[in-house]
Amino acid sequence: MSDAPEFKELDASIKHYREQAPAEHWTKYVSLSLIFLAVLAAYASQRSSLLASAVMRSLNEATFNQAEASDQWSYYQAKSIKQTVVQEEHDRLAAATPDAPRLRDIDSRIKRYDAEMQQVTKEAKAFEARRDGARAAAEAAAVKGQRMSVDSTIFQAAIAVGGVCLTVKKRWTWFVSLALGVLGLVVMAYLTLSK
Repeated sequence: MSDAPEFKELDASIKHYREQAPAEHWTKYVSLSLIFLAVLAAYASQRSSLLASAVMRSLNEATFNQAEASDQWSYYQAKSIKQTVVQEEHDRLAAATPDAPRLRDIDSRIKRYDAEMQQVTKEAKAFEARRDGARAAAEAAAVKGQRMSVDSTIFQAAIAVGGVCLTVKKRWTWFVSLALGVLGLVVMAYLTLSK
């Protein structure tokens, strides 16, 4: 019964598998390296998403500070108009009937408007400085996010080449996959450590 053709065929198949198994033993390391590369790709993708969120936060902050600066400049303009009206009143009163107490009162109002306008200018410029800082932070995060996105693509290419390696059973393709993974790891380390 053990000489039946089906058993001989099965026996030959098992023998062939046992002969091939040691030769392809290295493929389990390919599989493990692909798992590692997949984790790195996921991390790079997550970092890219976090940087995109940072861009949006910074742009929102820049928009808020621009609105605050605009409000301050509008306030400055209102103070300037009031000061001009009071200055005209001063000039008209001084030309018509010089009323010293009234002129002193008007002069103090003009000086008060000057001081208030200087304060408003200072506050508006502070908001503009914060706006510019937020814009610069958004730009830096956008550049870093784009680079991290490219890094994620490098890891995905490494995974694809590793998958080809498992299909064609050529070790050199595994080495290409590992080289791409090392390149991705170097880029990730650079991006993570740089400001």
